[in-house]
Amino acid sequence: MNFLAHLLLSGSPANTPYYADVVVGNFAAEAVRGRAGLLAYPEPVQRGIRLHRFIDSFTDAHPAVRRTTARLREAGLGKWAGVVSDVGFDHLLARDFARYHPQEPLPDFAQRQYQLLHQRRYELPERLQEMLHYMRQHDWLTGYAHPEGLHRALLGLSRRVPAAGVLANGAAAFLKELPAYEADFAEFWPELRAAVDEIR
Repeated sequence: MNFLAHLLLSGSPANTPYYADVVVGNFAAEAVRGRAGLLAYPEPVQRGIRLHRFIDSFTDAHPAVRRTTARLREAGLGKWAGVVSDVGFDHLLARDFARYHPQEPLPDFAQRQYQLLHQRRYELPERLQEMLHYMRQHDWLTGYAHPEGLHRALLGLSRRVPAAGVLANGAAAFLKELPAYEADFAEFWPELRAAVDEIR
């Protein structure tokens, strides 16, 4: 899953012990490698890194996600199908955020996350500090709710990663068969949330 899903699955300030640490670890995990990288952080932040890794493993193994990535590979995305699936699912989560997280509007949730991460930005790997700046400036989390936000996110990735030019076509491929991806996400998301709730 992509940034919005990871942040939402970090829990809530009221119900998650060490919530801010879990959010920081879950976000930082994007650039934390191996056991040595994990152990460089305090134990509460490690919880977030482990949660991130669990979410990624669960997602990659889920049958609905495998259907999505297979369909995207057939659409010409090749090895980048998983990236398009992750960002596409964040689009669906953001678009229907009131359904999946009725406690808080998406713009309020997004601003709360930006503020928390900005306050603790120096704990993040350097490349994520820079990315967080652009994420806040351009409000990526709220932007995911719109097709143009999906396109912008994948186009940006296609420009930053030399071998990933095909991602420029990712939004069009995802939106072309949107009902199929909506069905996959509707099957997958409740099972992911339930699995996370069991381990958190």
